[in-house]
Amino acid sequence: MGDQLRFHILGSLEVTKENQRIAIGGARQRTILALLLLNPGRIVSVDTLVETVWNGRPPATARTQVAICIAALRKRFKDEGCDDDVIVTAHPGYLLALENHYVDAVEFEHLMLHAQEAAKEQRTADAAARYEQALALWRGPALSGVAGTLVEDEMERLEELRLAGYDGYVAAQLDLGHHNDLIPGLLSVVRDHPLRERSRCALMLAQYRVGRRAEALETFREGREQFIDGLGLEPGPDMRELHQAILRDDPALMAPVAAAPPPQPKAPRTAPLELPADIPAFVGREDSLADLDTLLHDEDRQPAMALITGGAGVGKTGLAVHWAHRAAEEFPDGLLFADMRGYDEAHEPATADVVLGWFLRSLGVPEAEIPAGTQERAALYRSVLAGRRVLIVLDNVRSFEQVRDLVPGSSRSCVLLTSRGLLEQLVVRHGAVRVHLDVLHRAEATELLARFIGADRVNTARADAERLVELCDLLPLTVRTAAVRLAAKPHWPIAYLVSRLANEERRLDELSSGESQVRSSFALSYRALPPDAAMLYRRLALLDAPDFTGWVGAALLAIDTGRAEGLMECLVDAHLLQSVGFDATGQPRYGFRDLLRLHAREVAAEEGTAADQREALHRAFRGRLSVAESPRRREFAAGPRGQLLIGSGGTAALDLLTASPSN
Repeated sequence: MGDQLRFHILGSLEVTKENQRIAIGGARQRTILALLLLNPGRIVSVDTLVETVWNGRPPATARTQVAICIAALRKRFKDEGCDDDVIVTAHPGYLLALENHYVDAVEFEHLMLHAQEAAKEQRTADAAARYEQALALWRGPALSGVAGTLVEDEMERLEELRLAGYDGYVAAQLDLGHHNDLIPGLLSVVRDHPLRERSRCALMLAQYRVGRRAEALETFREGREQFIDGLGLEPGPDMRELHQAILRDDPALMAPVAAAPPPQPKAPRTAPLELPADIPAFVGREDSLADLDTLLHDEDRQPAMALITGGAGVGKTGLAVHWAHRAAEEFPDGLLFADMRGYDEAHEPATADVVLGWFLRSLGVPEAEIPAGTQERAALYRSVLAGRRVLIVLDNVRSFEQVRDLVPGSSRSCVLLTSRGLLEQLVVRHGAVRVHLDVLHRAEATELLARFIGADRVNTARADAERLVELCDLLPLTVRTAAVRLAAKPHWPIAYLVSRLANEERRLDELSSGESQVRSSFALSYRALPPDAAMLYRRLALLDAPDFTGWVGAALLAIDTGRAEGLMECLVDAHLLQSVGFDATGQPRYGFRDLLRLHAREVAAEEGTAADQREALHRAFRGRLSVAESPRRREFAAGPRGQLLIGSGGTAALDLLTASPSN
């Protein structure tokens, strides 16, 4: 691993290593690097880079020029001794891998979160110190000198965060009684942002507290004039109430000169309430909710446990959070929640050691009493939970090992987990109830759409609405994505979005906008596959066939049928392929959902060679031809079960698809 790079965007764009500045090339390279830095650990599509660099008017060679800029940046970082890949290719673009590097904007947001937490817990001095550290990272306007509409939008967002940080710092310093020290800075902020009421109120209060009452009233008068002249509005109620309080010399405005003494320690929190907000417009899943309800009355399993499984976007987290809110009253001793980040590109998976620390603190264990070792923490955790009735929700679990130490011992608590994996050990060792989620029924998906865009809009175009949810594969994630787009575009007929999604080359792009990253979700499952299963996933997508049996996979990979069926089952377990029943001879059949087929074709176009893919398809086609030539070939084309004969003889199965290459 090379030395750490330090990226600075809170001011002009700079990259340094060991305090030495690294020169970055021309304006395009700087814009591309800026966009990647503004999305640390997240994929930025090539289309977004092109749109930003050329402001919506790209030349025909734009994508090539972006690739050249990326290559130049990579070479520059490697020339500086950075051994790891800083910029990683990730469909449909690139991401900045920052695990070993520093970005001042990321550090700024971390410090802001710590400061806000300290302020919430009334640790005012700590809050002021963290805010001060965060603001000290700024060297001027963010990304000054970098052009591009998206960059400029982010510059405004960062500037608003800086002002919010300054407001938090001022509030903490006012509580600490440092009024005199604040006035020069507040005068500057009010001059630059005359309509920012919070800063003007802080200046008025500081002026009043140091005995400059007339100046505080003048600050209000000037602000009121600017509000009326600029906006045609009176100042807001907070500013008007502060003005009235100053006029009557309200004693409540005065604060002690010295810092207030630290608050007394609070009683231990024995009933944490940590669930995320309930899922809006939750529909369907009545059978699954009923299965989860059995946990509330199961006296045989202690703790009661359920595992919600399913593919990307099927609504596992939504079901878990919705049921947890519904059942919250059954758990008077608390509701614990942890995202285990087992399927998160931007972060490392959460470890049991870290989560145990979170949970012990939430359950009221003082920091000084939390052991350092994982096993010691797990033992204390089980002791604290003994006799309590707590609901523990562990979301996005990757493996049993990740959560083994988070399962309570003999306890009246309940554990609810979500995972894309099967996690058989939870079922075998702990008797977890498995709740497997499939896609929504069409009526449920249509109802979900109506919850967002209105029943009238759906009822007047029901056929289009039903076609829309079908194009979304009836997945809650993609239906919500489509619904949000329609809600934001009330002038769009539903049929218009249907026409956009009907284009298979654009469908994943259309459904991977905003916070919804369905393509990335599929990619995470794909990248976890063994190499042979990944190759089969790609090659099966080249066939235009609704479903297929194991021998087709065998032909595509030139392996025996038994092994091919094993790889197909591996794809089923990864929720990248689905079982669609058995044929007349008792052989299992498999098929793709449409969105997964499109994703598989995308990765097939990126990986492997065209020659290998053509040869694989030829093997499958020769098998079909052998069936067409003579029905009797069924008796001789296949050897003993589990063997597939390929080559000039081909392979026979009467139920083989009529397939053609999909380009």
